[in-house]
Amino acid sequence: MRDSLQNEIPHIKFKDVTFSYPGNKENLIFKCNFSIKKPGFWMVLGKNGSGKSTLLKLINGIIKPKNGAIYSKANIGMVFQNPDHQILMPNCRSELLININQNISQNEINKKIEYVLDQVGMTGFEKRPIHTLSGGQKQRLTIACALISNRNFILLDEPTSLLDQTSQLKVLKTIKNLTSDQNKPLSALWITHRYEELMYADAVAELKNGCLSHWKEPSKFQYN
Repeated sequence: MRDSLQNEIPHIKFKDVTFSYPGNKENLIFKCNFSIKKPGFWMVLGKNGSGKSTLLKLINGIIKPKNGAIYSKANIGMVFQNPDHQILMPNCRSELLININQNISQNEINKKIEYVLDQVGMTGFEKRPIHTLSGGQKQRLTIACALISNRNFILLDEPTSLLDQTSQLKVLKTIKNLTSDQNKPLSALWITHRYEELMYADAVAELKNGCLSHWKEPSKFQYN
């Protein structure tokens, strides 16, 4: 099943990227430079209003920079803060089905669904109605949807902000396990304002004054 997922190493690069919303004179992102060139669990920390969600929208191509350039060699998937804004179908299988973007046999579909549910710790949940899932289970289902659509770079916009502590930990560990799999290159860029989540990251940077700091190991990172 690994071969059915994207095997190319994802690569994102910002070069002097500047962005401001229409009507705003102040640049929310200003001459921002950074790159992600290898698989791993990357976290960006920043205060409310610092432009974290805007950064993800730029990476995903939802909005375009005013100046500078964004280079992307990645198949990008998105996980939102509230999974209820993302999930459309009545049960787990139907939600996964609408995210399969390949013409494959029923047998391959079944195997793929089984595989991605196992990857996010939800084996046996295929027929479960969405309304019976916890917030954390819904969030892990959205991650499974990204995997089943062959995404190799997942953007997560404060995905634990609406979850209880137990569910937060399960979602964090799910992404940590996925990005630690040496047989399948997967990157995750996780936006947060929670300092305690940083210990799960491979590298951390702070978004401040429109710019992203250099990537650092969590143990060497200092929040300014």
